[in-house]
Amino acid sequence: MVKKKKVNDQTVFLCEICGLGYSNKETAKQCEQWCRKTGTCSIEITKKAVYIPTPFTKE
Repeated sequence: MVKKKKVNDQTVFLCEICGLGYSNKETAKQCEQWCRKTGTCSIEITKKAVYIPTPFTKE
């Protein structure tokens, strides 16, 4: 299930599997489905990410 997060006055939608954030919910859902199905990230989807978490950032 995609989560919403405020980042620098912008709402981003997060993939709960890999943590990448997208400007729209649909892309975040696609990312989550891909991650869940394959256990990897899709380059085609991740290049649309607007938020990339750092390894030690608490959500």
